[in-house]
Amino acid sequence: MIGQSQAFLETLQVVEKIAHCEAPVLIEGETGTGKELIARAIHYGSCRQKYPFVPVNCGAIPDLLVENELFGHKRGAYTDAQSDNPGLISQAQHGTLFLDEIDALTPKAQVTLLRFLQDQLYRPLGANGTQAANVRIVVASNTDLTTLAEQGAFRMDLLFRIKIMHLKLPALRQRKGDAVLLADHFLETSAKRYGRGEKKLHPETIDWFSRYQWPGNIRELENMIYREYLLAETALINIKSPVMDLTDRRKGVDRRKTSLMNMKFNEAKKHVVASFEQSYLTEALLKAHGNVTMAAKLVGKERRAFGKLLKKHGMDKKLITSHYSLL
Repeated sequence: MIGQSQAFLETLQVVEKIAHCEAPVLIEGETGTGKELIARAIHYGSCRQKYPFVPVNCGAIPDLLVENELFGHKRGAYTDAQSDNPGLISQAQHGTLFLDEIDALTPKAQVTLLRFLQDQLYRPLGANGTQAANVRIVVASNTDLTTLAEQGAFRMDLLFRIKIMHLKLPALRQRKGDAVLLADHFLETSAKRYGRGEKKLHPETIDWFSRYQWPGNIRELENMIYREYLLAETALINIKSPVMDLTDRRKGVDRRKTSLMNMKFNEAKKHVVASFEQSYLTEALLKAHGNVTMAAKLVGKERRAFGKLLKKHGMDKKLITSHYSLL
């Protein structure tokens, strides 16, 4: 974990405290903020570090297979059960079970997990009796679970069980100066992985790094650096800001020439908000592959409101998705 911003250092202090207790942990944060990395830090900083860390993507588990995946099964439990399957909980015995995207669990799956959390007893499919588990549960979500629970989309009693320890990860835009540090790290990693020599960022790139909103957070930064490292023909990499690039295509104006200090406060504020909205909408559309309905759902807005924002900024979803498909 790399960073020196106050927000990052405060997060590390909380991680260290959480690691030394045994209570369940809920990690919340935007996509790409490093929730699994934090979960691993909690595990390897705890007394369970010598035992398994088992990550699970809840969104990838079919509703009908939740119990089978978590609790396992005995041979002959159903037609295709040719041998015993220990299940994820058994695999994580004495260690940590990390449930990522827990908000993706269906109501039925939430009941199954809640029942297990009450006493850590479970019964594999086809077994005659229950078994006792000794695992620490760490869960993560890129959606505010409290809001979901209030809306009836997530069980409130399950939220109480998993939110004993709570950690909200800061977005990369809130970690002043860390984007450049992370970029340097990814450049070093690229040099070792691809063997194309050491490369550095151009001062102009470093300048907009500190002002860009990073809607995709660390994952966006990492992918950008890997791509530009491989494409760069010189040792000095000058990357054009995604927001500037899209604006150039639409209006033919280089926004790098715009200085906030040359504006009145309200005008500068309007400029910054517009920049954020454009980059955020762009990232949402890219993740949704141009599907406006899906993009609106990802960011927690109604489709109509999302469409109004696109119209407000004159953003063409086809232009955005086609542009980035070429990168």
